[in-house]
Amino acid sequence: MLHLRMICPAPRTDEVLAVLDDCVGATNVVLLPGAGRGPVGDVILCDLARESANEVIGRLRWLQEVGSIAVESIDLALSRVAREAVEEAPGEPEDAVVWEELAQTVISGSRMTWAYLAFLAIATQLAGIGVTQNSPILIVGAMVLGPEFGPIAAICFGLLRGRWHLITTSLRTLVVGFVFAIAVTFACALVSYWLGWIGPGNLQVNEEVRFIVKPDKWSLIVALLAGGAGVLSITAGKSTSLVGVFISVTTVPAAGYAAVAMAVGEWTEVAGAVTQLGVNIFGMIIAGTVTLLIQRELWPQVGRRSSV
Repeated sequence: MLHLRMICPAPRTDEVLAVLDDCVGATNVVLLPGAGRGPVGDVILCDLARESANEVIGRLRWLQEVGSIAVESIDLALSRVAREAVEEAPGEPEDAVVWEELAQTVISGSRMTWAYLAFLAIATQLAGIGVTQNSPILIVGAMVLGPEFGPIAAICFGLLRGRWHLITTSLRTLVVGFVFAIAVTFACALVSYWLGWIGPGNLQVNEEVRFIVKPDKWSLIVALLAGGAGVLSITAGKSTSLVGVFISVTTVPAAGYAAVAMAVGEWTEVAGAVTQLGVNIFGMIIAGTVTLLIQRELWPQVGRRSSV
């Protein structure tokens, strides 16, 4: 369930209560008249089934301008009425996509922060070391560490909602992030090359690692499956599933391989790695956008008594 805390101007409190009364998923409603100080108004608290969140938030969107709405997840609710509210609301909580919550999540993931750049650079360097050492374990570790799915998910959401500014911001984060990570890994690999630690022979990897620079139809299929699973993991709050997505795609390993190949002068190898990177990103964007479209069209969460 979700917990809503709302501050509403006193003259419009009855409108908010009417919306909550009309929703089968709302329960544990509390009214604190005049308790709000910034902004000034009545404080209204309630618990809400996830399936009903889109309807309630949509009908109370005007509160953003004259009051406020805060939403947080409830980890444990020991209440008969809360259980009944979830059971009466149409659909399943795991299938409910709270679009405002998703919007905040993807907007946060689209930002280019120092932490994002650091994680991506470290992951790419780990992948580069994994390539030179012919180590699938290091490559898998790099895949798990990479944070690149955040801006990819934001691009999918932006395409669904027509938010071109979000798409532009996310693309910039994705491109600049990989350019920065590849540049850092290239510099480190170049120093290692000058010291004689690595050479062109280090790119003679086995088939378990060679898949990084061999884009084919399976690369696109895996990327499509990973993109759909990644979006589902975000909308359903399944973080363990998102880790599985990271392990499935070869974005970071391809970037690491390209950086090492440039450092040792094997430019013919760079094209395959860059192509693999592009195929994976393209496939995830397409599948993620389609998944969100299906969720919006086929799994609408209404939750009004009049429709039950």
